[in-house]
Amino acid sequence: MESGRSWSIDSYLNEHFDIPAKNPPGEARLRWRRAVGLVVRNRRRRFRMFSGLHALDDSQRRKILGKVQVVINVHKAALQFINGVRRYPLSNDLIKEGFCISPDELSAITGMREDPTIFKTHGGINGISRKIKASLEDGISETEIETRQKLYGSNKHAEKPPRSFWMLVWDALHDLTLIILMVCAVVSLVVGLATKGWPTGIYDGLGIIFSILLVVLVTASSDYKQSRKFMELDHEKQKIYVRITRDRKTKKVLVHDLVVGDILHLSIGDVVPADGLFVSGYSLMIDESSLSGESEPVHVSEEKPFLHAGSKVLDGTAKMLVTAVGMRTEWGKIMDALNDDGVDETPLQVKLNGVATIIGQIGLVFAILTFLVLLVRFLVDKVMLVGLLNWSANDALTIVNYFAIAVTIIVVAVPEGLPLAVTLSLAFAMKKLMSDKALVRHLAACETMGSASCICTDKTGTLTTNHMIVDKVWISDVSNSVNGDTNINKLKAATSKSVMEILIQGIFVNTGSEVVKEDDGERNILGTPTEAALLEFGLSLQGDLYDEYNKLPRVRVEPFNSVKKKMSVLIQLPNGSLRSFCKGASEIILEQCDTVLNSEGNITLLSEIQKQNVLNIIKSFASEALRTLCIAFKDLNEISDDQTIPEDGYTLIALFGIKDPVRPGVRDAVMTCMAAGIKVRMVTGDNINTAKAIAKECGILTEDGIAIEGRELHDKSTDELKELLPKIEVMARSLPMDKYKLVTSLESMYQEVVAVTGDGTNDAPALRESDIGLAMGIAGTEVAKENADVIIMDDNFSTIVNVARWGRAVYLNIQKFVQFQLTVNIVALIVNFVSACIIGTAPLTAVQLLWVNMIMDTLGALALATDPPNDEMMKRPPVRRGHSFITRVMWRNILGQGLYQLLVLGTLMFAGKRILKIQGPYADRTINTLIFNSFVFCQVFNEINSREMEKINVFRGIFKNLIFISILAATVLFQVIIVEFLGTFANTVPLSWELWLLSVILGSVSMIVAVILKCIPVESRKTDDRPHGYELIPEEPETV
Repeated sequence: MESGRSWSIDSYLNEHFDIPAKNPPGEARLRWRRAVGLVVRNRRRRFRMFSGLHALDDSQRRKILGKVQVVINVHKAALQFINGVRRYPLSNDLIKEGFCISPDELSAITGMREDPTIFKTHGGINGISRKIKASLEDGISETEIETRQKLYGSNKHAEKPPRSFWMLVWDALHDLTLIILMVCAVVSLVVGLATKGWPTGIYDGLGIIFSILLVVLVTASSDYKQSRKFMELDHEKQKIYVRITRDRKTKKVLVHDLVVGDILHLSIGDVVPADGLFVSGYSLMIDESSLSGESEPVHVSEEKPFLHAGSKVLDGTAKMLVTAVGMRTEWGKIMDALNDDGVDETPLQVKLNGVATIIGQIGLVFAILTFLVLLVRFLVDKVMLVGLLNWSANDALTIVNYFAIAVTIIVVAVPEGLPLAVTLSLAFAMKKLMSDKALVRHLAACETMGSASCICTDKTGTLTTNHMIVDKVWISDVSNSVNGDTNINKLKAATSKSVMEILIQGIFVNTGSEVVKEDDGERNILGTPTEAALLEFGLSLQGDLYDEYNKLPRVRVEPFNSVKKKMSVLIQLPNGSLRSFCKGASEIILEQCDTVLNSEGNITLLSEIQKQNVLNIIKSFASEALRTLCIAFKDLNEISDDQTIPEDGYTLIALFGIKDPVRPGVRDAVMTCMAAGIKVRMVTGDNINTAKAIAKECGILTEDGIAIEGRELHDKSTDELKELLPKIEVMARSLPMDKYKLVTSLESMYQEVVAVTGDGTNDAPALRESDIGLAMGIAGTEVAKENADVIIMDDNFSTIVNVARWGRAVYLNIQKFVQFQLTVNIVALIVNFVSACIIGTAPLTAVQLLWVNMIMDTLGALALATDPPNDEMMKRPPVRRGHSFITRVMWRNILGQGLYQLLVLGTLMFAGKRILKIQGPYADRTINTLIFNSFVFCQVFNEINSREMEKINVFRGIFKNLIFISILAATVLFQVIIVEFLGTFANTVPLSWELWLLSVILGSVSMIVAVILKCIPVESRKTDDRPHGYELIPEEPETV
């Protein structure tokens, strides 16, 4: 730490316990683990969920994956060299079912990429498909699934068995302080039996043992419930659907239901879920870097047909024959060798580890001082009364009890539950979010989303319903409304037969969707909403031609991607000639056209006047919030093998206006974001006029905001960008790298906490670079989901706002819990230490302190860390980067409540017997019981106070939180049982109703104290009331 800089909790936490939310570097993780040092009661439990310190980053992982792959291939090559082509015997079950190839041999076929000997031996893909009884056109039969899973395996990877309840009990028993207390309890039992006899001598020791067991069982139960929640989330993450052909039908199935023999459909953005062989497809480019470590994409074709699980589809489409699943795939074998355990810790967990470390160090000093003071006073009294050489078993028991009290102070002082409360709160929030259609993939994202100050959202499917229909069509120089059968018939009547024929042909052959028949005979379209809308429109015009046109041979296909913003196909017509169709973003397709089809079906020159007229039509459609697409064609005589599909010289056929209504509730959700200080920006690939119309309807585009096109962002200088960024509310015609630049600029120039949505493969960089990556569950590709932190299962913007709401709830709940726990810590430490110094005894015994520890630790976390969000949370600005976690408001409440409790307990300790006129042989135990009871009720009422740190009304919504009510009721009930019935073990005596009432009144006064404290103004750090006024980061260090 620099000389001259004053020490503070914030500076200490920032120096030692500050890590980034995403991909924390190894040195940062090592730094905070070292800073924790020895002040951890139970390392086994505290760090159980976290991945090891030497967890691999992406580059290291790729290197090791590559080496493992090399070892596997070398091993196989050596075996082949030694034994020749190995023979794989068929089991009786395989022979009985009619299969002619073993699962090991199938696995070896896709594993031996470099030597296709086995592949050719079996007659290539046709021979292999026959041997596994699969049709390359029709797939397999649904009735064979169970048999194939039994013989060839299921598509599941080996998982570590979940930790049982008793394993978690064993983990909880590894708490060093509890082990020491158990030793003390055993010593107390032995000495007690020797001095007091049976059964009186066992009470003290047995009380400690029972308290320890109760703490362990409650702790293990809480951990068990958390682990089950995380297991449910893991299972939900694995619910990935893939498209396959079975029984001549294309359908979607869960990836785990994939079996050998299935015909799998692959498209851009898919992660290949099994090993297999290329059947047919176009321009298939595969990224195998996650498998082999090689970054160069691989072109897969009939000549190189091998596909591997874990690789990603970069471009193209294909059908694949599944030959190996689960642990028989190359990916499965490698993942079995590199089985990671645990997750990365979140920034809040690390920060609370730091808070726990500071408190623990203070508590350790207090515990040692308390023990030394008690011991010195005991020895002084002994010297003065009986002499230092005269020792008895009772003396040993007294010293053991002093030591137990000191150790128990450490139990209370080292708040083991503080960092674990974050896990509890996150698990609770993630479970609730899962039921609200948001799947959190990374723990840190849930808490980071609470600090989000900007959301860069897609338009299609997120702000809109993603249920698209063709609403208007411009064709033959005439605009037509086509929403309804009457309008469709008018269009058919007004359009010449030759124009209609080319239009329908273009729609049916240039599509990434397909029409399938369900079991009930109903027609269904599989594909993206835009493609489905066009296909549905074509079917309504002349659906009987679909099968005929769909059989036309496709010579080349260039699938749609977000960079080209178009899809092209080259087909062979029945007369042998070639025809190319392209469709996509209207301005891009229009630029490729130099002719147009007129009303008679003749090709005429597209003049500049006509082109301007079409651009005006595009603007007209866009101003009505319609998404515009153009379709064009070009006839060719021939094309060489190395030539791509032409990109100019096209004839314009038609312009479509596709309607995609705004989702209900989106405007309200945007208004909620604005009230919460979260700026919403729309980033879309659509026409700027369409984007502006939708943005205004959603309430995103305001009078002060501007809309730009993506390319304009790259033309700006740094200074221009700094001035422009705060005003940008809409970015249209954006490419993935435009989105990436917007995100990184907001983060670097203005320290914004940015959440960004994405659904395509090319969105991966922006999703990775953003603070919170949000992938769409319906429209999103598997690559996008892999790079995201949260998956929005219903693609709804309102769900994103709900994630932000829960993120804020997590942060605030942990602040409430920290405020509550620090108050208990301070009071318990000071009371026992002052009492030891002045009176020579500790009013709170080891058993009582263990009960208090459980109230403030496990039960306190359950009560406060699981409070659901409320509307008030979304009426305050987000927590900015670097903001103090323990705020001045929290310190005001902690110190105020602490002083009140110390005043009450101190008065009872030093003047209680005199004020309350408590006399008799049990006077000391009675007053100590009253102190214990009052202390517990102070915590009960302070727990209620902690529900609101600034608002006076702490009861709002209290009855909606059944967990909170249940824990309060259980705490009070058990307190009554301890005082009234377990006095022998807890060293208490039953209290009169007057003293019970006094305890409750003293506890309840803390609520009046809380109201008074909340009326005291606290000078907060200077913050911008308008968080999106964007004060630039100072460039000179002196001004920071």
